[in-house]
Amino acid sequence: MLLIITYGVGFNMLASYNLQSTFEGYSFYDPSYTPWIIGLILAVIVGFCLFGGGKRIINMTTLLVPIMGTAYILVALIIVVMNIGILPDVFGKIFANAFDFPAIFGGITGSCLMYGIKRGLFSNEAGVGSAPNASASAEVSHPVKQGLVQVLSVFIDTILVCSATAFMCLCSGVEATSEVSGAPYVQAALTKNLGSFGPIFITVAMVLFAFTTIIGNLFYVEKSFLYMNKGPLSKKQDTAYKLVACGLVLLGSGLSAGLLWDIADVTMGTMTIVNIPVILILGKYVYRALDDYKRQRKAGIDPEFKAQSIGIKTKTDYWN
Repeated sequence: MLLIITYGVGFNMLASYNLQSTFEGYSFYDPSYTPWIIGLILAVIVGFCLFGGGKRIINMTTLLVPIMGTAYILVALIIVVMNIGILPDVFGKIFANAFDFPAIFGGITGSCLMYGIKRGLFSNEAGVGSAPNASASAEVSHPVKQGLVQVLSVFIDTILVCSATAFMCLCSGVEATSEVSGAPYVQAALTKNLGSFGPIFITVAMVLFAFTTIIGNLFYVEKSFLYMNKGPLSKKQDTAYKLVACGLVLLGSGLSAGLLWDIADVTMGTMTIVNIPVILILGKYVYRALDDYKRQRKAGIDPEFKAQSIGIKTKTDYWN
């Protein structure tokens, strides 16, 4: 239930807002009505995909997203190289602020630590409990294989993509302000160094990333509904769920960023609090599975998993 609320409501409304916010820097953008127009277009496209007509769109975006992700990191590197002279100052600022002990203790007692946890969770969702829904749909001979892929995804999301964004912005020479933050700040950094190409590039990237995020989130939601319903939804239930999902995408595009972040933070935080004890309870099986995987790799065979091999005696849905 928490996953449905977090991904179907909190995250999807925020993704919709982030998508439309990338158009703020264009002359046609009017904050009073443009977000709703973009949200309506997005909701229609999402609905088209949900009701079975958008397989080509999904396949195309799934193909383009890894390419765009790689291109995004390369563009960030280009901007860093273009401003290589100020890179030492950037590192100096990072380490000076990271080891500023009065700020450290102030951050622990204040809101900085909580803000970091919230944004850290949002960057890769590690510990939230969503990734197993995607991992469980993979076809592998041993669960540790997919587990290692998930570990790599955390590295790519946070260490590569987020660090690339940080260094790109810090090296651009553009200072973040309350008026210029989020996607517009990244656009401003790209514009200063790459001209008119910058905003167009980041808009295309954000549209692809946000759209695939919305579709992926609804995959989680749909599987959760199937589990709770103990089978497929009725035609009326399925139609109602899809219409509500599209309506939330539209609604999210027109609400304020602060409200949407707060909703996402509360729903994600609640889901994480529920999930962490589950991680601790199941942790012993994870280590047993990892040892089983290493043992088979050491023997020179392609690891295959059986639940009984790590002491699970009850019948499971898979791996019997």
